[in-house]
Amino acid sequence: MPSDDLASHAPECATRLAQLQRENHKLKRINAALIERLESGAARPDDAFAAFQHSVVLAEQVRERTDALNQALIDLKASHLLLSDAHQRAETAHLRLVDAIESISDAFVLFDHDLRVVLFNRRFKALWANSRLRMSSGMHLMEVKRLMHSLLREEPRGSLDEQPLYRLRNERWLQVSERPTRDGGRVMLFTDVTRVKQRETRRREQALAQKSYLLQRAVDNLSQGLAMVNAEGVLELWNRRFLELSGLAPIASQRLFAEVIGDSELALLTPESRDSVGNVLQELEQRLFDGRLLEIRTHPLPAGGFVNTFTDITERYAQAEALHQAYQHLEARVHERTAELTSLNRQLLGEIDQRRRVEACLREAKAEADRANLSKTKFLAAVSHDLLQPLNAARLFTSALLEQREPGLQPNLVRNVSNSLDGVENLLGTLVDISKLDAGVIKADIASFALRDLLDTLAAEHAQVALSEGLRLDYIPTRLRVRSDIQLLARILRNLLSNAIRYTPHGRILLGCRRRGRKVWIEVWDTGVGIAADKCVEVFQEFKRGEAQRPDQDRGLGLGLAIVEKIAGILGHAVHLRSVPGKGSVFSVEVPRCRRAPRRSALPAAEMPLVQPLEGARIWVLDNDAAICAGMSSLLQQWGCQVVTALSEADLERQVALERAKVDLLIADYHLDDQRTGVDAVTAINARRHRPIPVLMITANYSNELKQQVRELGHTLMHKPVRPMKLKMAMSHLLSVAGAR
Repeated sequence: MPSDDLASHAPECATRLAQLQRENHKLKRINAALIERLESGAARPDDAFAAFQHSVVLAEQVRERTDALNQALIDLKASHLLLSDAHQRAETAHLRLVDAIESISDAFVLFDHDLRVVLFNRRFKALWANSRLRMSSGMHLMEVKRLMHSLLREEPRGSLDEQPLYRLRNERWLQVSERPTRDGGRVMLFTDVTRVKQRETRRREQALAQKSYLLQRAVDNLSQGLAMVNAEGVLELWNRRFLELSGLAPIASQRLFAEVIGDSELALLTPESRDSVGNVLQELEQRLFDGRLLEIRTHPLPAGGFVNTFTDITERYAQAEALHQAYQHLEARVHERTAELTSLNRQLLGEIDQRRRVEACLREAKAEADRANLSKTKFLAAVSHDLLQPLNAARLFTSALLEQREPGLQPNLVRNVSNSLDGVENLLGTLVDISKLDAGVIKADIASFALRDLLDTLAAEHAQVALSEGLRLDYIPTRLRVRSDIQLLARILRNLLSNAIRYTPHGRILLGCRRRGRKVWIEVWDTGVGIAADKCVEVFQEFKRGEAQRPDQDRGLGLGLAIVEKIAGILGHAVHLRSVPGKGSVFSVEVPRCRRAPRRSALPAAEMPLVQPLEGARIWVLDNDAAICAGMSSLLQQWGCQVVTALSEADLERQVALERAKVDLLIADYHLDDQRTGVDAVTAINARRHRPIPVLMITANYSNELKQQVRELGHTLMHKPVRPMKLKMAMSHLLSVAGAR
């Protein structure tokens, strides 16, 4: 039977033996009790037979029990033999295990499932021979590791996947491997790898020495002088060229570099060296006493320290100087030989270039003259009658007004004169717009804004005009936000709305927008006369007018849609036209949409009164033209305003106290006298006041720079010529905003 099976049956045999002994003891007690009872009952003769009969039965039971006991004793002896054999096998196995671990060349120690020492060999015990530590059975694994760490010279080396190496205080190296056993214990092997480590150290030192030798050989063969300094400033490596250039004898190692340089005439250059102005100096040139010129460079090392190189550039400098002198001499000779030819060529090229420019200027002037002549011819043909008609009417109305004797009829004549002059102003303004668009003066000022801010105002402006013509203007508000020039986009939509009113005899006009992808289509619908399909492109040309319109309206110049197309080209917006003759037209402007929702800081324009009353408003007017001041004063006083006009800041200061006088609005012209602008004037005036005055700036300058400047300052900008109704609306808006604050 294997020793493992015997060891497993030994506890069972011992248990069986103890059970048999208890049963034997019980039978003996029963037997004694029966004998005692039999003896005590012999004195009763009447029970003799019963006692005999009982004793026979008892004897039979005793015999059966004795047989059982004997069988148990036989089994016990057999189990005892098996147990002895198992014990002997276990002893043999233990001795073999001891012999096996003693034969191992490594130190061996075995721990049980409680991690306490069970068995170890002599090599493990010998590890602690030279110390006061004594290993014994029953010691815990943690205690063994603690004692072992007390003998270490440094922390163990190796990663988690490797067997760690321990360096002891006696300069020996141990490699420790640890494995678990099946019963939860632990086995540790300690391998002495001192010889392996010593061989590795010797190989590493030999390799390092070989590398140092090769490095020194390589450095010695450099044409440059070289000196390597460590982080402590000690000279560690140098070559013979360095000694030659510095004029030093062979030097000992481990000397400070500053001391070595101090013994020579070489300059000390380190990565911390700086020039006279404090800049970091990484290289310099030094002239030695014997006339040689050295280039000294310093290079910092990653681990600290630096390397200096010393290069003799005397010959190179002399060659460069000689080459420069030769080049100068050659250049002088070439310059002398080619000066005359160059002069002649320059003159010839100048004449050719001048002739070419003259020819180009002549061609450009001829083309410009042809274009101007054609434009002038078209302009005169289209404008002569339309421009003379309102001027002639204004002259007749003025003459009639001068000869008028009845005061009651004067308002009608004045109104007719005003309408005629309005027509002249509209014609001249349209022609000026076309000329500016053709000349490229008008530039787009693209910005993001809420579309409702523009459409609310346009709807309010044209609603009354449409109503006066017997039409109805419907407007659908929107909350979209777009990117465009709000002023130029307003010009496009005003022209489209004016055309819709002009060519719609009856019905209604619709202003709204549609969202299509990343674009917004602003659309103007009308129920007017419509446009034929073959005329949809022609209507956008200059001086092209629709034929079907009301007889009581002026025909215009036919420039409205031409202006729309030119401004749309500047903005990069597409203009679309759909029309059915006799039913109406739809003009659409395609504008880029912004994703961010607009933020409105005030009430929508539809919820605000179009014109606020100006009665009692205190207005300052600053303009260098006395006629404009007089006209502005008369107009504003008729609106109920308290007006102060001035030709300059000094004139205004003579009339009012700029710091404390009460005022609601300042109207200033942009161009003033003495190179002064309205922006400068209002800035100086507001700087003297505790609270700035709202400003309305009036100018004929259409530049984007001025619009951006006025917008950043928070002022309102209007362009000349100023229409009274627009002026009144702007003033009303500024006064209402100032009152809300």
